[in-house]
Amino acid sequence: MAITHAAEDDARNAEIGIYVDGRIVPRSEAKVSVFDSGFMLGDGVWEGLRLHGGRWAFLDAHLDRLFEAAKAIDLAIGMDRVGVVAALEAVRAANDMTDDAHARLMVTRGVKARPFQHPALSRSGPTMVIIAEHSVPRVGAPVRLATVPHIRGLPMSQDPKLNSHSKLNCILACIAAEKAGADEALMLDIHGFVNTTNACNFFIVRKGEVWTSTGDYCMNGITRGHVIALCREAGIPVFERNFSLVETYGADEAFLTGTFGAQTPVGVIDGRVIGDGGLGPVTARIRELYGELVRRDVSS
Repeated sequence: MAITHAAEDDARNAEIGIYVDGRIVPRSEAKVSVFDSGFMLGDGVWEGLRLHGGRWAFLDAHLDRLFEAAKAIDLAIGMDRVGVVAALEAVRAANDMTDDAHARLMVTRGVKARPFQHPALSRSGPTMVIIAEHSVPRVGAPVRLATVPHIRGLPMSQDPKLNSHSKLNCILACIAAEKAGADEALMLDIHGFVNTTNACNFFIVRKGEVWTSTGDYCMNGITRGHVIALCREAGIPVFERNFSLVETYGADEAFLTGTFGAQTPVGVIDGRVIGDGGLGPVTARIRELYGELVRRDVSS
């Protein structure tokens, strides 16, 4: 299986220190309450960050999204941006990390007084956890996608732009794809146009043009935004537009974007080989441009 978050095994991860509400504790002691809002209801928001050269790449953009998401669900994080950065740095230093690390920063509404839904019952919080692991992406075969019946819905139900803990829809999509013999799910929008996967943003390349969805019904990923901007700067035609499965099957290349895997090639969709089934030249060029952007960001 070629999943987009596959990483090389690293024995150091068994002994990592994990940030839990202001303390860094051994992995074996990192726990939250069974009454925590995140555990009970998926009531929280999160960010994933990559470490390069001792610095968290695109940190300002991740903090912008974190605080915007928290405001959207009326969740007080309990600290300002400086405090969040200090927490990330404490985790990095405690684990002696400089490169090839991935952090998942999670904030929930905190511990509930009783095991029910109303947010007013979350009287002790918020809860903040940061898990940083030594993590080198495992280079494997291009991923296989299967189109599933699960869609990304309307903003008034659960806005797909929100990076929330509530991921059951995406998990069900991934299960459906796995049962169909694929690695990840290709999800459509409410109009039937190609949208995103269960875990990443989705792009195709047709006759030298890069296409991705309108962004109306998917997480507007930070890597997705950088890829669009890099294409424009490099003179690669790029379009945020509606497109169908017919146009997708006929693409010359396809790839996924995300903080962890950057740009991951797609080889097969619904049993159809895309292009030659490997890393295409446009995707390879975008990878180069993105690598240069990361190096500039962490060195500035």
